[in-house]
Amino acid sequence: MSALSLKGLRKVYGDVVAVDGIDLEIPAGECFGLLGPNGAGKTTTIEICEGLTEPDGGEVTVLGRHWDGDERELRERLGIQLQDTQLSEKITVRETLELFRSFYAQVRGVEEVIGLVQLEEKRDARVGTLSGGQKQRLALACALVGDPELLFLDEPTTGLDPQARRQLWELIDRFRGTGRTILITTHYMDEAERLCDRVAIMDHGRVIALGTPRALIAEIIAEHLVEFSAAEGEVNEAVLRTLPGVSAVKAQNGGWQLEVTALHRAVPELLTALERQRVVLSELRTHSATLEDVFVKLTGRHLRDE
Repeated sequence: MSALSLKGLRKVYGDVVAVDGIDLEIPAGECFGLLGPNGAGKTTTIEICEGLTEPDGGEVTVLGRHWDGDERELRERLGIQLQDTQLSEKITVRETLELFRSFYAQVRGVEEVIGLVQLEEKRDARVGTLSGGQKQRLALACALVGDPELLFLDEPTTGLDPQARRQLWELIDRFRGTGRTILITTHYMDEAERLCDRVAIMDHGRVIALGTPRALIAEIIAEHLVEFSAAEGEVNEAVLRTLPGVSAVKAQNGGWQLEVTALHRAVPELLTALERQRVVLSELRTHSATLEDVFVKLTGRHLRDE
């Protein structure tokens, strides 16, 4: 059974088409990622799924129910962490969770959830005294205290330092391990590769790629990338395209990027070819292809260009 089904979903704000005819099926038990830059339509899509925004067209089915007629039941079965959760700063962590717990019929224990998000030492601290990472963990705890079947996480790690991000990833992994469903939006591609079973890459309100992270990388871009810049000499692009193991060549930022299927063959051949052309390198680096590279290949720009 699908935990979430979107058919022809559309939302327009004036002249801006925020969501442009999205179709998605997310089965129960999957961690699914909506990826893309700010303005791609991710937050609007997830807010429609959460029942916070009315669509202008299309159909949304959540856990086999519809917001028009089943809102009370759906609120009991969902957990939601907004992109910017505003909590009262004058009450404590424990009091905040007791408040949110009172909204649900089926609940988890306050102390259980405090332990889950590793805030035991802060249970009696006022929310206003928490760090950014601790507030994000508390926001996740508020989403989990109702024991949800489906968890919505909108940019849950934006603004966090690397350690706080990894701590939140561990918490999401624990929830995922219970077999429940997660829909997460993010513009961090490493986060999506780490957490998600499947992803949809969005741009300008449309889904431009859909699949598992590894399948998308394998389908859209070569396994490895080689990037280099020349300090002296002219690089012959035609020669680069004939090198063994090179599947694509692109000039970028004053240098060159090669998509490579056989790194062990391509790099020695590249160095030999550049030596013949009397090109002196200022930089040479290689890395395995990522979802970030897929996005650049599809759109011609980086996630945070804006």
